[in-house]
Amino acid sequence: MRTHFVEVRSSRLLKNPLRLYGEYRRPGNDTLVRAVQAPYAETTTIRGDQATIARAGKPPRTFSMSRAPQLAGMQASFGALLSGDQRAIARDFTVTAEGTRAQWRMQMVPKQAGLKQYVRDITLFGRGSELRCIQTRPARGDEVQRTLLASAARSVVATTSAEQLVTLCEQGG
Repeated sequence: MRTHFVEVRSSRLLKNPLRLYGEYRRPGNDTLVRAVQAPYAETTTIRGDQATIARAGKPPRTFSMSRAPQLAGMQASFGALLSGDQRAIARDFTVTAEGTRAQWRMQMVPKQAGLKQYVRDITLFGRGSELRCIQTRPARGDEVQRTLLASAARSVVATTSAEQLVTLCEQGG
């Protein structure tokens, strides 16, 4: 499994949201790779209970996922979503879904205290079998992070406005 992504990060410290362009890969059930290609190159590989971050010109850094419980929770939930493991998703999240097959939305609220302290909720938006956007709201603050995937990510260009990004995420285009 592999898909293009455009991640949009807002922060009060930035004039404009930061856009990261890259690709997610899932080469095996216990591995998730996030390869950022622009505006810098960085590869994060989560395999089992280890995460490795590699940047050009720097030695890779490896650490235990126990040091980053929010990453462990996200890896587990992403893996459960990709494999269709409803039991694992229901164990870690309270899930509500709405819409039709043509355009749907699923909201996931974490049950685990470790993830709850970082994430208020995660909302997935899609069309048919395509997951098009992941919207994450932090436990504190109001900066929403959006990750556009697949065809939604491929339709983003440098001139796509912030409002257009929200529409691409939430309404599919």
